[in-house]
This record gives sequence, structure tokens and C-alpha cells, in this order.
Amino acid sequence: MFFKRRSAAAVALVSLLALTGCGLNGGATTSALTPDLNQRIVVDNFRAPVANWALESDAAYILSLSGCLETLTKFDQAQGKVTSSLATDWKQTSPLTWDFTIRDGVKFQDGTILTADAVAASLQSVLAAKVPARAFNPDVVSDVAAVDARTVRITTPSDSPLIPYRLASVNTGILAPAAYKDGTIDPFGHCTGPFTPVSEKPKQSLTLDRNENYWGGKVQLAGAEVRFITNGATRATQVQTGESDISLSIPVASLSTLEGDNNVSVLKADSPRTATLYMNNGKAPFDKVEFRKAIRSALDLESLANSIYEGAALPAVGPFAASEPWASPETAAPKQNLNEAKKLLSAAGYTATQPLKIVAIVERAEFGDVAAVIQQDLAKIGVPITIETKEYASVEPDLLAGNYDMVLSQRNRLIDIADPIGFLTADYTCKGSYNLSHFCDADYDKLIEQAAKTTDAKERYKLYANAGRILQDQAVNVWLVNEQAIDAVRTDVQNHVQDPLSRYVLTAKTSKSGS
Repeated sequence: MFFKRRSAAAVALVSLLALTGCGLNGGATTSALTPDLNQRIVVDNFRAPVANWALESDAAYILSLSGCLETLTKFDQAQGKVTSSLATDWKQTSPLTWDFTIRDGVKFQDGTILTADAVAASLQSVLAAKVPARAFNPDVVSDVAAVDARTVRITTPSDSPLIPYRLASVNTGILAPAAYKDGTIDPFGHCTGPFTPVSEKPKQSLTLDRNENYWGGKVQLAGAEVRFITNGATRATQVQTGESDISLSIPVASLSTLEGDNNVSVLKADSPRTATLYMNNGKAPFDKVEFRKAIRSALDLESLANSIYEGAALPAVGPFAASEPWASPETAAPKQNLNEAKKLLSAAGYTATQPLKIVAIVERAEFGDVAAVIQQDLAKIGVPITIETKEYASVEPDLLAGNYDMVLSQRNRLIDIADPIGFLTADYTCKGSYNLSHFCDADYDKLIEQAAKTTDAKERYKLYANAGRILQDQAVNVWLVNEQAIDAVRTDVQNHVQDPLSRYVLTAKTSKSGS
């Protein structure tokens, strides 16, 4: 289902599950053709790794989708729950401790054995990072230790029912002890996954070979190349010409061409991803809520969704999609109201002196057009705007430091941890590690602290809904449209299951028929 408001039956189901899988299951490619074990494939990804493969950074996502990095637990989209991976089982042994049993018989790609000591050391490295991982940091985990040869104990500063979710975060991926030398991280040959990185062209590509000793069974491909292609149109062209076999995050403008190609399958899935106009709440004139509300009132989200997104997205109702179990059911998408916007500008005491700047992230091909529409709408209320396009990696330091006006980007609410607590904590608490909005509200922080300790999912979701209302009432950002995850796959690729969160792409089962 695509962004339909949830039914009472869906809510009842959610109360039984830790997280709904409804609407998040990706499409799959299957084929009756015989796979060729000598085949290699090319995957076009929309972002290159940064931070020299530091696991606390987004580089962990590249290693995970490449089939190198694995975690103790794994979030299964189809089942809507956390399942086993490098850990076979786990239990909460006290209000502040969780014990994870390490899978027996697993070897790192360098031949060393996966042990509790190795796991603990890897997790301790993430915990000690200067810039902590959003899902796994000293605020939520106070200690990691090997209890015995097969048991790792996670200790938390307060009761934390979501620890198994946090251990499914790609940032908690496990590397061999030899990967950590002289303060650097080297994943090459030190993962446990079905594919082993063998070479890298910085900011261009990563080449991988089959892991012949993979614990999870025979790997069906000889290897793969993951290319870092920031231009969405290029990713679409390459999968159509056969230069790539799988292209992630296809822009809407390329859909009609790809959907008419018999050699390409277009996969779509509901995604917890919202295109967002981030506003720097810590900088004038955005430090006044009336000004932020004026920006929101000036924008025509319905027209934006129908034009730029060609109906492949819906106007956002706030920080959550209406179909999500933690969204406020009474919330509606804001309507354009230019008269109200002008009144709010007056209340904010705003006088146009120099243009404000919108940075449009180039990894999302449509953001240039979205910025132009916003520029036109804001001109109607007397707010001049200039537009600058940049790659995300180049602009992130300024965003985190608060050296910007507005930025067009998108945030996947479930990518840090398969529950909104990660997103709500990192992005909007006063000390949030990814608080691009530079928003701080004591009442909001108390609500999130309470939610993090709430075991009952239904009650926790009510707290999330309340948190969403605060963000919307404060007009922290303008949430523009709720998007779909759109990938394209050549039809000779077999057993590919789309992951809307872009964590798992190359797996042991991924294969390709012979030519």
C-alpha cells in the first residue's frame, strides 16, 4: 500500500509487533533462468563513502549494501521484526543489561574466528568514536564486554527495550581485530559478509570478490562492483544501457523511460523518507517561529507533489507519513495560504535585506527543480531566495555547524534504527548528533527520554506522535513530500529483494543468469 491512512486493523497489528512491516516491503526480482556462478554485477549507489570507512559514519551503509559488513541482529522487512544474524539469540538479563549469544562457526574474511572478544572490541571502537554513531553511542550504551567465549553483554545507562534494534544498525557492524590499526579502520578482508572488498577507487567505486568461506551458504556471484554515482539521471541511464545491473534511488523524471524497457524492472516501495526543507532554527530570521510558519504557509505542497514528483509522492503531513503507526491520525498536510504567510512575516518583524540561500543536495536529482518552485512561492510573500547546488559530503560540516540558511535534503527515519527513536533523538533533541535544524526544546527532550524507556510499542508510538506534534507546532522544518523508494534492476538479475532503507543490496542469494 502507498501512503494510505492506516486502518483500525493495522493499528491492532502494530500493537503486536515491535515495528510494522506494512508498506515497507520492497519488490523482488526472480527468474527461472539458471544462475551463472562466474557472473559479476555492477551496482550504482547514490553516495560515496566518507570518513575513511569509519563505522560510526555513513560509510557503514556502503559496506553493508556491498555485502561486506554484518551486524549481530538484522531487521527483517517482510516479518517486521528483528531477527538473528551474527548473534543467534539475545535476552534482557536485568533492567540495564542485554546478553547476546555469538554465532558459532563464523570466520572473518581474513580467516580469524568470530569470538565474543572480537565482537566486544569492534563495538567498543564505535562507542569510543569522537563523533558517535546515532544509533550506538555513550548516551544509550554505557559498556560492552565479553562475558565468555560466546556471550557479549551490552550495559545501558537506563532501561532500554530497543537494544536489539540498535544492534541491527549498520553502524554496529563487526570487523576483525586486524581492521583496527593506528587509529584507522581497514575493512578490506576483515568483514564476515558474502563479499570481500579487494580494491577501491576513492569516491568512484568499490570492487568485491566472493567470500568462499561465507557462513551463510554458497555465494551465487563471483563478485561485484559498487559505483558511486551521485547523478540520478546517470544511474538511470546506466541500468538501461546495461552498464549497471542494479541502480538505487532512481529519479522520478527517469521512470517513464525505464518502465517502458523490457530489460529493466522498476521496483517501488513505500519509504520512511521525507523530502525536507531544513531551516536553521539557530540563526535569524529562522530563530522566530512566526517566520518559519510563514515559510510553511507560503508553499504549495500539493502542487509540488503533482508536478516535480509526478504523483509518485504525497504532500507531507509533518515529520511522519500518514501511513506510519506513530503519526497523529488527525494531522493533515499544510495548505498554501499566502495571506496568512504575510501576516506571520509581519509578526516576525521580517524585512527583506538580502536574499536567503537554499542549498539543494545534488544526490537527489529533483531537488534543483524543487528549490526553484520554493523560490517562486517565497517570492510571492516578499522573501528573496538564491539557490546553490552541492554534494552532500561537501555541505554536511556547515550544516552541523549551523553555517547555512536552508537546505533541501531527505532523511530516512528508520535508517539509524528501525524505530523512530533514533531519528527523533539524533535530529531534534538539544544534543542530537544530527540536529541539522539546531532546534532545542526541553519539553520535547523529556518526551523522547520517556519514549526511549517505554517497552510497550503502542504506548511508545503515542509518545512519538506527541513529539511529532511539537515539531509541527514549532514549524521546525517544512516537511515537503513523503517519497517512494525507487530502484531499477536488469531482468537477468535474480533473487534481488529491494530494501527501502538501502542497507541490504548484495547478498549471498543475489545472482545473474548466464548470457
